[in-house]
Formats: sequence, structure tokens, C-alpha cells
Amino acid sequence: MSKNAMLNGLLERRWVVSTLLESRGNLLVISGLGSAVWDITAAGDHPLNFPVWGAMGAASTIGLGLALAQPERPVLVVTGDGEMLMQLGALATIGVQRPRNLSIVVLDNECYCETGMQKTHTASGVNLMEIAQACGIECASVARVPKDVTDIRDTLHSCTRVLFSQIKIAPNKPALMMPPRDGSYLKDRFRTALLGPSAVD
Repeated sequence: MSKNAMLNGLLERRWVVSTLLESRGNLLVISGLGSAVWDITAAGDHPLNFPVWGAMGAASTIGLGLALAQPERPVLVVTGDGEMLMQLGALATIGVQRPRNLSIVVLDNECYCETGMQKTHTASGVNLMEIAQACGIECASVARVPKDVTDIRDTLHSCTRVLFSQIKIAPNKPALMMPPRDGSYLKDRFRTALLGPSAVD
């Protein structure tokens, strides 16, 4: 286990995301805005990363649409607790659609890291795992230790049903790692990497 896996008794966000993206192969990655964007970029900018800029709450629904459109490709959504709380209705739709290739990881630091560290509802006992389960997502868990994260990583390419994990992380703010910010460029880069050059002609 890396010495950087834990911080003050909680999982460290950059270690979590870099571990999930080890040997990523053909994994399609959607990230929620803010810290999740910096985290996937710190793990290595990649043409099959699609960071959601300025659309809080959209990551899980974009991931759902992508998973339905590309049923043979594994799709990973990396988002935060604040964003997931903003779009709880998406979990109900995902629970009904049940794409077998979709994994959702919620990095839960119990605060809105980008706007001043105000507490989110998960700090007051709201349990996203139980909400996911109530929406019909049976394979839902809370991750608290490094082995939980490596277990998730090892199942990303072989899921047979929706995977949801609420990962409890430390409320730290690592240095920003910026991907390209041009939305058109990111869209075209992702489509080309996924579908080939003709996709953007």
C-alpha cells in the first residue's frame, strides 16, 4: 500500500483516483466539475477522459448516456458528494436502466471543496450508498480503506451490473492539475478517440 493512500485516517483523493485509473485500458472516464476534474488529470490526461466543465450534476447522466450508447465499453463516472446530491434523480434513472457497464464513484469529503469547504448533507448522515440501493442499484458500497479501492479498480472492466461506491476521502485540497479547458476540443478529442476521425468530420 502506498504511504500516500491515507490522510488523517481517511483515504487521500489523488491516491484513490490514480489507483482506479491504473492500467485503465479502454475505460471511458467522465468526471464531475471541480476537484474530480483535477484528480483525473493528475492521474494522467487522456483522450478518453471527458471532464464536465460548468455543468454541476451532469456527470452521472452523461455517464449513463455513454454507457447505453457504448454497451461494450466500461464507463467510469468520478464525481463528488456535492454534485451527486444535486442530481439524486439520476440514480433513480440509472437504477431503472441498469447498464451493466457503468460504474459510479463518489468522492465524499463531506464538503463543497471548491466554494469554501461548507459541509454537505453527507456530513449530517445522508447515506448515498443507501439511496443508490433504494433506487435499484444493488452493487453499492461505502469504501473506507485502500483495499476497498483496489477491489473497485479490479472490477471496473468486468462489471455485470451497475457499480456504485461512495468513497470516504479526506477534505484536503491538492494542487490544481488543469486539463484543456476548450469544450469543443475536449468533445472532439473524446469522440475521435472513441469512434475514430470520421466522428468529427
